[in-house]
Amino acid sequence: MLNMMMQNEISSFLFQGGGGGLTMALPLVFIFGIFYFLLILPQQRKQKRWQAMINDLKTGDKVMTQGGIRGIIIAVKDDAVHLRVPPDNLRLEVGKSAVVSVAREEEEKKS
Repeated sequence: MLNMMMQNEISSFLFQGGGGGLTMALPLVFIFGIFYFLLILPQQRKQKRWQAMINDLKTGDKVMTQGGIRGIIIAVKDDAVHLRVPPDNLRLEVGKSAVVSVAREEEEKKS
Protein backbone atom coordinates (compact mmCIF):
# COMPACT_ATOMS: atom_id res chain seq x y z
CA MET A 1 0.00 0.00 0.00
CA LEU A 2 2.75 2.43 0.99
CA ASN A 3 4.78 1.37 -2.03
CA MET A 4 1.88 2.20 -4.38
CA MET A 5 1.47 5.59 -2.72
CA MET A 6 5.17 6.34 -3.23
CA GLN A 7 4.92 5.28 -6.89
CA ASN A 8 1.96 7.61 -7.36
CA GLU A 9 3.86 10.49 -5.74
CA ILE A 10 6.96 9.88 -7.85
CA SER A 11 4.98 9.55 -11.06
CA SER A 12 3.07 12.75 -10.29
CA PHE A 13 6.41 14.53 -9.75
CA LEU A 14 7.84 13.17 -12.99
CA PHE A 15 4.90 14.09 -15.20
CA GLN A 16 4.20 17.59 -13.91
CA GLY A 17 4.74 20.24 -16.52
CA GLY A 18 7.70 19.35 -18.73
CA GLY A 19 11.15 18.99 -17.18
CA GLY A 20 10.15 20.42 -13.79
CA GLY A 21 9.06 17.00 -12.52
CA LEU A 22 12.47 15.47 -13.05
CA THR A 23 14.19 18.21 -11.09
CA MET A 24 11.78 17.60 -8.22
CA ALA A 25 12.40 13.84 -8.23
CA LEU A 26 16.20 14.06 -8.16
CA PRO A 27 16.38 15.31 -4.55
CA LEU A 28 14.24 12.35 -3.46
CA VAL A 29 16.61 9.93 -5.17
CA PHE A 30 19.59 11.73 -3.65
CA ILE A 31 18.09 11.57 -0.14
CA PHE A 32 17.32 7.86 -0.55
CA GLY A 33 20.94 7.25 -1.60
CA ILE A 34 22.23 9.07 1.47
CA PHE A 35 19.95 7.07 3.75
CA TYR A 36 21.04 3.82 2.12
CA PHE A 37 24.76 4.45 2.51
CA LEU A 38 24.61 6.05 5.96
CA LEU A 39 21.91 3.99 7.68
CA ILE A 40 20.83 0.83 5.87
CA LEU A 41 24.17 -0.54 4.63
CA PRO A 42 26.04 -0.22 7.97
CA GLN A 43 23.15 -1.89 9.82
CA GLN A 44 23.19 -4.81 7.36
CA ARG A 45 26.94 -5.25 7.87
CA LYS A 46 26.54 -5.18 11.65
CA GLN A 47 23.74 -7.77 11.46
CA LYS A 48 25.90 -10.08 9.32
CA ARG A 49 28.84 -9.83 11.78
CA TRP A 50 26.54 -10.57 14.73
CA GLN A 51 24.98 -13.55 12.94
CA ALA A 52 28.45 -14.94 12.14
CA MET A 53 29.44 -14.52 15.80
CA ILE A 54 26.32 -16.41 16.94
CA ASN A 55 26.95 -19.22 14.45
CA ASP A 56 30.59 -19.56 15.63
CA LEU A 57 29.79 -19.96 19.34
CA LYS A 58 31.53 -22.97 20.85
CA THR A 59 32.25 -24.53 24.22
CA GLY A 60 34.81 -22.58 26.23
CA ASP A 61 33.95 -19.14 24.86
CA LYS A 62 33.51 -16.39 27.41
CA VAL A 63 30.36 -14.44 26.59
CA MET A 64 28.26 -11.58 27.88
CA THR A 65 24.48 -11.50 27.47
CA GLN A 66 22.15 -8.57 26.92
CA GLY A 67 21.31 -8.65 30.62
CA GLY A 68 24.97 -8.29 31.58
CA ILE A 69 25.50 -11.89 32.66
CA ARG A 70 29.05 -13.04 31.97
CA GLY A 71 29.89 -16.70 31.79
CA ILE A 72 31.66 -19.50 29.99
CA ILE A 73 29.77 -21.64 27.48
CA ILE A 74 29.64 -25.27 28.61
CA ALA A 75 27.11 -26.55 26.04
CA VAL A 76 25.69 -25.32 22.75
CA LYS A 77 22.21 -26.22 21.48
CA ASP A 78 20.37 -25.19 18.32
CA ASP A 79 18.88 -22.01 19.74
CA ALA A 80 20.38 -21.78 23.24
CA VAL A 81 23.65 -22.04 25.14
CA HIS A 82 24.41 -23.25 28.66
CA LEU A 83 26.62 -20.91 30.67
CA ARG A 84 28.68 -21.54 33.78
CA VAL A 85 28.46 -18.33 35.80
CA PRO A 86 30.98 -17.63 38.57
CA PRO A 87 31.41 -17.34 41.55
CA ASP A 88 29.00 -20.16 42.49
CA ASN A 89 29.34 -21.97 39.14
CA LEU A 90 25.65 -21.61 38.38
CA ARG A 91 24.46 -23.26 35.18
CA LEU A 92 22.15 -21.04 33.14
CA GLU A 93 20.50 -21.64 29.80
CA VAL A 94 20.11 -18.52 27.67
CA GLY A 95 19.03 -18.00 24.08
CA LYS A 96 21.74 -17.50 21.50
CA SER A 97 20.12 -14.23 20.52
CA ALA A 98 20.85 -12.87 24.02
CA VAL A 99 24.63 -13.11 23.48
CA VAL A 100 26.09 -9.71 22.61
CA SER A 101 29.83 -10.29 22.81
CA VAL A 102 32.38 -13.10 22.83
CA ALA A 103 35.89 -13.11 24.29
CA ARG A 104 37.78 -16.19 23.16
CA GLU A 105 40.88 -17.66 24.84
CA GLU A 106 43.25 -16.58 22.03
CA GLU A 107 42.16 -12.94 22.33
CA GLU A 108 42.78 -12.90 26.10
CA LYS A 109 46.27 -14.41 25.75
CA LYS A 110 47.29 -11.68 23.27
CA SER A 111 46.35 -8.88 25.71
